[in-house]
Amino acid sequence: MAKDTPFLDVQKLTKSYGALLLFKDICFSVAEGQRVGLIAKNGTGKSTLLSVLAGKEGYDSGEIIFRRDIKVGYLEQSPVFDPEESVLDACFNHRGEEAMVLKAKQVLTRLNIRDLSQPMGQLSGGQQKRVALANVLLTEPDMLILDEPTNHLDLEMIEWLEGYLAGGNKTLLMVTHDRFFLDRVCSVILELDDKRIYSYRGNYSYYLEKRQERIDVRRAEIARANNLYRKELDWMRRMPQARGHKAKYREDAFYELEQLARQRVEERQMRLKSKNVYIGSKIFECQYVSKAWSDDHVIMRDFYYNFSRFEKMGIVGNNGTGKSTFIKMLLGKVRPDSGRIVVGDTVRFGYFSQEGLKFSEGQKVIDVVRDIADYIDLGGGRHMTASQFLQYFLFTPEQQYNYVSKLSGGERRKLYLCTVLMRNPNFLVLDEPTNDLDIVTLQVLEEYLADFPGCVIVVSHDRYFMDKVVDHLLVFKGGGVIKDFPGNYTQYREWSALASEKEADGGGKEKKVAVRNAAKREGKRKMTYKEKTEFAALEKAISELEAEQARLEAELCSGTLSVEQLTEKSKRMPKLKEEIDEKSMRWLELSEIES
Repeated sequence: MAKDTPFLDVQKLTKSYGALLLFKDICFSVAEGQRVGLIAKNGTGKSTLLSVLAGKEGYDSGEIIFRRDIKVGYLEQSPVFDPEESVLDACFNHRGEEAMVLKAKQVLTRLNIRDLSQPMGQLSGGQQKRVALANVLLTEPDMLILDEPTNHLDLEMIEWLEGYLAGGNKTLLMVTHDRFFLDRVCSVILELDDKRIYSYRGNYSYYLEKRQERIDVRRAEIARANNLYRKELDWMRRMPQARGHKAKYREDAFYELEQLARQRVEERQMRLKSKNVYIGSKIFECQYVSKAWSDDHVIMRDFYYNFSRFEKMGIVGNNGTGKSTFIKMLLGKVRPDSGRIVVGDTVRFGYFSQEGLKFSEGQKVIDVVRDIADYIDLGGGRHMTASQFLQYFLFTPEQQYNYVSKLSGGERRKLYLCTVLMRNPNFLVLDEPTNDLDIVTLQVLEEYLADFPGCVIVVSHDRYFMDKVVDHLLVFKGGGVIKDFPGNYTQYREWSALASEKEADGGGKEKKVAVRNAAKREGKRKMTYKEKTEFAALEKAISELEAEQARLEAELCSGTLSVEQLTEKSKRMPKLKEEIDEKSMRWLELSEIES
């Protein structure tokens, strides 16, 4: 097959489940080196399309053609493993290339999976997804098909994966709601909308611009069709039933026009601005709170914070640093070891948890929400019915009468979100609300929170979402260290990068200047015999330590170390660097003295 043949060519692909048509006669291709992002609303068939392409399920009609010589790696949304096999075995369950073991350790460590002998059955769903991601990356396929690869990753992991996928000539087709990720990784966006595929040759920002242009053009076409349809309808009513050939041609054209005129382009939602939310001036105060699960797992030490009225705070940090524990202490679900959290009398929490809500499978969507309230009071004499509220969050009238059992994972999360908001709280606490929500729903939620007249705390790894919603951050750095930052996520990253650069470039210079100034104050003097001996010993020690450092780096990259050796030598590296820095500083001090 020719080299310029696409890696993947999809022709007239159709897929349905019974009466539910997901997509019809869709066509697209993925060329070598293209990184393609697939965008669609929840429940419209994104994951199904990837599963069909990966050969995991069938389709009704059409053709799926992969280049004959390529290897494809597929990451499922919810991977399944043998609960008895170890993490390391799970990474090699399709092959036995032992030379890849070191790379497996490196990738798994990046994804915070450190116990490689642990049985898969003991891992959480999020940890299993990370092992599955490592497994797919380690196959080194020619083409990657990834379903929500950033779910269950913390910010450091997401940024590492972002860099990994953006580098080189990788070919990629993925579904993700992470818009920063789409912007920085993808060169093509495919949109699955109204059972059809639209292609945009650019990143997410380019897609937003061109999608709006497409919608505006389509809206104008439908408006013109409606005007012409009214004229043709009048002609159809006036013409006798016995029509000639030309009239029959015009009649056929009329039915085509009628079909176009009846189409609807999704209109922009009205912003939902509630005025019926009151919250007093006292919100909550963390009074020197400490919490630790063990000596090695400290969440916070003597933490003080006084939350302001109308504040919209984001909480970020790596997995395991205590973000969700802090939320549960605030809500009274976990007790602090010392100190206390005092919550104001007027505060009514609305809590969206990672665990979600268990629904009755036989219940209809509309009834789930009506069990909470028939309508939500927006203040000023305005109110919104349960059905209108669901429609605001993109549940169509038809979907509202579906059974819960028919909802996709993303639609269930969206319904859970509606049940939280429908209770009309004045303080929203949202723990990873963006997982599994489609981009259109995220945009609706962002607008809702921007207009929300109460308080908000959001725990999220979605950088785009955080930038849109919050004006203040708590950064959980681990080991009980919490950074209070007055800004959004992008501002924090910029500040953090500048601080790191200053520390790397300026710290050494400042120390050297301090040493020189100290020497000047002391006046010129000669080294003592003891100092000369120390100076020579330092030169030798630094040389030996640097040689050891070079040796360690080579061994860590050799692929010959056991798990125990890898762990031991990895622990030695930071200590070695500290020793070199300490001895180098002392050598620098002595070098300022005349020998």
